Amino acid sequence: MKKQGKILIVDDNRNILCALQMLLGSYFEQVLTLPSPVRLLSVLREEKVDVVLLDMNFNTGINTGNEGLYWLGQIKEFDKSLPVVLFTAYADIELAVRGIKEGATDFIVKPWENEKMVAVLLAATSSRKDKTTRKSAVDEAASEMYWGESPVMKALRSLTQRVAQTNADILITGENGTGKEVLAKEIHDQSLRSRGTMVCVDLGAIPDTLFESELFGCVKGAFTDAKSDRMGKFEAANGGTLFLDEIGNLPFHLQAKLLSVLQRRTIFRVGSTLPIPIDIRLICATNRNLHQMVAQGEFREDLLYRINTVHVELPPLRERTDEIVPLAKRFIGIYEKQYKAKESSLSKEAEEILKACSWQGNIRELRHCIERAIILTGGGILAPNNFVLSESKAIPISEAPTLDEMEQAIIRKAMTTHNGNLSAVAAQLGITRQTLYNKLKKYTI
Repeated sequence: MKKQGKILIVDDNRNILCALQMLLGSYFEQVLTLPSPVRLLSVLREEKVDVVLLDMNFNTGINTGNEGLYWLGQIKEFDKSLPVVLFTAYADIELAVRGIKEGATDFIVKPWENEKMVAVLLAATSSRKDKTTRKSAVDEAASEMYWGESPVMKALRSLTQRVAQTNADILITGENGTGKEVLAKEIHDQSLRSRGTMVCVDLGAIPDTLFESELFGCVKGAFTDAKSDRMGKFEAANGGTLFLDEIGNLPFHLQAKLLSVLQRRTIFRVGSTLPIPIDIRLICATNRNLHQMVAQGEFREDLLYRINTVHVELPPLRERTDEIVPLAKRFIGIYEKQYKAKESSLSKEAEEILKACSWQGNIRELRHCIERAIILTGGGILAPNNFVLSESKAIPISEAPTLDEMEQAIIRKAMTTHNGNLSAVAAQLGITRQTLYNKLKKYTI
């Protein structure tokens, strides 16, 4: 039998660690052991682990399982796809159900049966590989940067290759849907930190009241819902890259807190006075004009200088029309596999009408358009009438607009009127900024 990947066992009983190392050494290429979870996250950063077997209790006399659930949460925050099998001496079904609800793959009770132990751990490892394979097959083209052949994209690729090898902080700008997060991932993958984690944070989706606890972490009891110590995004990205999307949506009063951390390269968890040094590469992204926001007193000039060591601008899709058809073909390949559709292609007429569309939602809108067409047709040769486009010069969606179309048009007009200022747009529309943000995501605006 071919040995599987790498397993990490965390248990405070050294006899158990020794026994499992002997048992599992015949099934796994490498068996790592830890007698305490203190270094657990450090090991996960250093080693490419395929499955974790995690004890539920580490303090003598305490058997509530809360420690195991806490460390389960930490692992899932670090890598939500990493399988975790919980290990306990107490056959508590409620605890097992709670652990699985919180992300555990399975549950093993001590004393264990060797055959069952091996079967559970191999199944967990296999599930991770299956998910990775499916994700790779379906999303490979979409998750990789498409450079095309246009002069502007060739220049951008050359700049990316140069700056990726440095630790310089990078600001990526461009309209919604141009691929700013994909470019950030490309920079991380080409950098010296590629073995570390890239942690992505959507600042527009974090309520102001949770900003500090989400980014800097918190200690148990720091506030009402702080049931345990929790690592923030900065700590999770230690040794890797922290990607802050929608940096232009960060409220002014919180910008000083972010600037302070970036200057000190030290954080304090909410409720703690213990400084924690952080080693990250920062990449920020926005669709807004930060220099204009500085002039209007909406963005701190010192923060802009701090995050803008290197500025990278992603052009909109309508300025690189030669890439529309190649991108559409890549997305056709993705969704053929995902939806098990017939082999598909674009008719000449469809190619022309896709190129004629102005794509306000850019690559993201194009991708959704292709996905819809594959779902609705089941594949084959895609003609112009197989595409639902919001452009009046392309194909009208219907004679009478739907409520969604009307709402989308109103939001677009308000965004243009207020030059992308979300607070002003939300105030005009009479909705909260979070509701507005959700609608922008929905309509790929």
